[in-house]
Amino acid sequence: MRRAVVRGDRETSAGVGRLGDAHPRQEGPPDLRLVPPALAAWGTAALTVTGSPWWAGLVAVACALGGAGLLIAGRGGAGSAARSWRGPSAAALLLCTAAAAASAGLHGADLRRGPVPELGARFAPVDVELEVTSDPRRTRPRIRGDHAAPASVLVEADAVRVTGPGGKTVRTRAPVLVLVNAGGKGDARGDKEHGGGGGGGERGGGREGTGSVSARAPGKSTQVRGSSWLAVLPSTRLRVRGSLAPPMVAGDRVAAVLRVGSEERARVVAAPSRSQRVAGALRAGLREATGGLDADARALLPGLVVGDTARVTPELHAAFEETDLLHLMAVSGANFTILLALLIGPPGTAQRVERRGLAPRIGLPLRTTAVLGGVLTLGFVVVCRPEPSVLRAASCGLIALLAVATGRRRSLIPALATAVLLLVLYDPWLARSYGFLLSVLATGALLTLAPRWSAALRGRGVPGRLAEALGAAAAAQAVCAPVVAVLAARVSLVAVPCNLLAEFAVAPATVLGFAALAAAPLALPVAKSLAWCAGWPTGWIADLARTGAALPGSGVDWPGGWRGGALLALGTAVLVLAGRRALASPWICGVCALLLVLAVTRPAPLVRGVTGWPPTGWRLAMCDVGQGDALVLDAGAGAGVVVDAGPDPLLVDRCLRSLGVTRIPAVVLTHFHADHVAGLAGVLRGRAVGQIETTGFEEPPDQVAFVRREAARRGVPVVRAVAGERRRAGPLDWQVLWPPPDAGAGSGLPPAPTPDGPNDASVTLLVRVAGLTLLLLGDLEPPAQRALLRTPAGARLPSVDVLKVAHHGSAYQDPELLRRAAPRVALISVGRDNPYGHPAPSTLAALRARGAAVLRTDRDGAVAVVGGGGGELRVAP
Repeated sequence: MRRAVVRGDRETSAGVGRLGDAHPRQEGPPDLRLVPPALAAWGTAALTVTGSPWWAGLVAVACALGGAGLLIAGRGGAGSAARSWRGPSAAALLLCTAAAAASAGLHGADLRRGPVPELGARFAPVDVELEVTSDPRRTRPRIRGDHAAPASVLVEADAVRVTGPGGKTVRTRAPVLVLVNAGGKGDARGDKEHGGGGGGGERGGGREGTGSVSARAPGKSTQVRGSSWLAVLPSTRLRVRGSLAPPMVAGDRVAAVLRVGSEERARVVAAPSRSQRVAGALRAGLREATGGLDADARALLPGLVVGDTARVTPELHAAFEETDLLHLMAVSGANFTILLALLIGPPGTAQRVERRGLAPRIGLPLRTTAVLGGVLTLGFVVVCRPEPSVLRAASCGLIALLAVATGRRRSLIPALATAVLLLVLYDPWLARSYGFLLSVLATGALLTLAPRWSAALRGRGVPGRLAEALGAAAAAQAVCAPVVAVLAARVSLVAVPCNLLAEFAVAPATVLGFAALAAAPLALPVAKSLAWCAGWPTGWIADLARTGAALPGSGVDWPGGWRGGALLALGTAVLVLAGRRALASPWICGVCALLLVLAVTRPAPLVRGVTGWPPTGWRLAMCDVGQGDALVLDAGAGAGVVVDAGPDPLLVDRCLRSLGVTRIPAVVLTHFHADHVAGLAGVLRGRAVGQIETTGFEEPPDQVAFVRREAARRGVPVVRAVAGERRRAGPLDWQVLWPPPDAGAGSGLPPAPTPDGPNDASVTLLVRVAGLTLLLLGDLEPPAQRALLRTPAGARLPSVDVLKVAHHGSAYQDPELLRRAAPRVALISVGRDNPYGHPAPSTLAALRARGAAVLRTDRDGAVAVVGGGGGELRVAP
């Protein structure tokens, strides 16, 4: 959701006054004449930019002729005032439609011309000269099964010279998306210096770049490979070998995808422009100035200022997404409008005698202030890159400049329509951008709905500033939530309060951040001091996002797609109509607010009384974390031992909150596959953790490094679990059965067999609690299962009450181990519709044949085992 902080004048009944009077002028109804042409151009561009150029040309000619005919007919005839108004309006609509169709047809044809689309369709190897058009950005890590998808670097560029398989070189200009495998070690200099800045993008991960590689003279044959691509600045020209492929998504704005291997070296043939080097140096200075802040503030402040999200962790990004605060990490109209407000004051005071802001304080007249605002706009675009998202933000922010010239809110809606029209004509691909749609919707809501809602709240006794903030947050959320639901299939219940609370910190963080950006090249100590001051409100925003996302009722699942969006829009309209009546009664407002608080916080006693979760006397809980493992063993009041953390920090954090776990004596990570450890940050967040126990088989190395990094960040020791050790925590008693110690460990046991992989080195636990016996197998495979049975502890393995089935219930299970365990209850943690066929029908049949009750998280959700003395056992899904 994009938001622009644009506040209009308050309506008064004092009558119309002179320009410069102490009260703003009385305004009539909003001028909507430019809205239909803008919407018509928007829709036409969206429909024709991916279609046939001939069809777009036909639409353009027909609408142009129709519009011209209406204008001629309007000049030649006389009619009523209403008819004379409708004629030019209809002509304007047709002419704007014609212009949009022509622009979209030309842009679409330009995308499909030249050799690049044909070579991409043949997956041809090519030698390409590229001109970089955006900041490189690293893809956000994704968990696929038991491993994290390898990191890649995405670069938007224009292919200006292409040499195909036959050796023929063709000059062209075709937009391509460069996908660089960053798995290699990369250029040493580039890896060390890839920090920098960048604007927020719409394609995924954070962006970085200082220009330290690309700024060198081309004659020195600078080479770039692997992750050193992150240092390349826009406007740099490079030559590289790769293979072309068709676009990843049909109707995308690129002619092809260029895949570049991690070992492939790109040669810089032309340095970036001077303006890009200056902008890169400014962003690099900001990153250096924020280097000493806390982790969250260090990651978030560059994002608030220039959209550089390179340091933002996946966990923090997910928290912002869950609370609908993600717009703060991107370059949006809010950033720019805050700077304008610092210069000119609130737009509603632009033509009053008591004009506020820095401009009147230093004696600048009105027109000079407007010119200075234009210069500020240009600088904003240069620093944050002249890309579609930045141009969109600057255009929405420039609406505030119109208030400087007119002082009237009535002029702002035509200004927004004009901005939409010009942007769509300049870049028709924006018409198909969800980011553009959210920007326009949010800005329109702030110009139309927010003032009325704020006035209604003030009429009910709400203080003025609070009413304005509530009206703005609610209006933006109301119009943007249906679009967000289309994309995310989820509705946030904490978006309005989180945006409201964040708004008070955004302005100081943004202003101080921009001050640090400007001061860094001149006086780095001053910039660090300013960044330190900005770190306080920035840290507040990060804490707010983490807290809101971790609430048990932070959001609800919702049908995705346009059908779900339409359903939410209808529900929002009904809620708004009902809210008008509710505002008349303080009691109804209070009850509604209380119900919302209870729905979001879900207090444990209330939830237990309504849903029965968590059941009283639970001993083991298997969290529903999708395709992964996360179990919790009750270790006393407010305490639990966590076995594996699942793939998602938010899901495991919510599970622990619902169970009321605030202290964790030990976290046991059975092995280092991502579906067992990637959620570790969610386990550690806000809880006292004694230690982390892991297997001694440290593969894969990237996940091992992740675990050690998270543990070190929170000061939690990491120890190795080996067979034979026993531990206690409250009523819990557990014994490690596997893996055995290495040879020479002094245990007197035979050396451990070399594992075939991380699964065979899974930590296996035999747990006793409240008269129950639990066997937790991790992802142990049949060879290790058979080896376990041959150990002294395995030979004495008793029958168990509960078995955590190995490897998500895969078909690879040792029948003898299942026979010896003879579980009464078998638990399987598995994701819905997973591509691995888990759990296997053969495993389910084998368990049920031995009398076990089988529960699985993909169908039963989170599962709790309740037990007491005398072997009593009950399962509560």
